Amino acid sequence: MTSKLILILFSMLIFGSGHALADKTVLAGGCFWCMESDFGKLEGVTDVVSGFTGGTLKDPTYYGNHDGHYEAVEITYDPKVVSYQQVLDHYWVNIDPFDDGGQFCDRGHSYLSAIFVANAEERRIAEESKKRVAAQFPGKKVVTPILEAATFYPIKGDESVHQDYAKNNPIQYYYYRYNCGRDNRLRTIWGDKATH
Repeated sequence: MTSKLILILFSMLIFGSGHALADKTVLAGGCFWCMESDFGKLEGVTDVVSGFTGGTLKDPTYYGNHDGHYEAVEITYDPKVVSYQQVLDHYWVNIDPFDDGGQFCDRGHSYLSAIFVANAEERRIAEESKKRVAAQFPGKKVVTPILEAATFYPIKGDESVHQDYAKNNPIQYYYYRYNCGRDNRLRTIWGDKATH
C-alpha cells in the first residue's frame, strides 16, 4: 500500500468521507429577503441563497416570469453544529403555518410556505415536525406542504440585488419588514419562540 493511499484512508477515518461536511435544504416562507436574513442568524448555517423552486418553468426571474414557483432559500448548514430538525424548528417560528394565501403582506402562490425534502429521511423528520406544530395549535390547520425537492434556481445576473438584500440594504429591508407586519404576526403566533 502506497503512503499516499494510507494518508487518504487515514484522513477518511479521522475526518469522515466528506459527504457530511455540509448539507443543504430548500425552504419557502414568503419573502426570500426575510428568510435569508432569518436563517443567516442561525448558528451552523454557512450560506443562504435566494431563488425560486417548485415550478416547471425553466430559469424563472423575479421581474419576469416565475409562475408556478415559490420564492425560496437554499440553506447550507453544518450538520455537526445544527441538525436538519433544528433547521426546521427555526423555520416554523419564522413563518405563519396557517396562511394558505401567502405570507404576511405578500399574497399569491409564489409567497406560500413549503418544505422541500430531498429524501425519505428528510420527509420523515419534516412530517414529524409538522405534526408537533399542529399539536401546539388544536383546531387550527397547518397548511404548509411537504413537497419533493425540485430544481432550485438562484437569483442571478441583473437581479442579484436580491441576494443578501438585508445586509446590503438594511434601511429598505427593515422598512419593508416592519410595514409587512411579519414580526408582529410571528409574535402573535409563536410568542417568545419567535426569533424577532
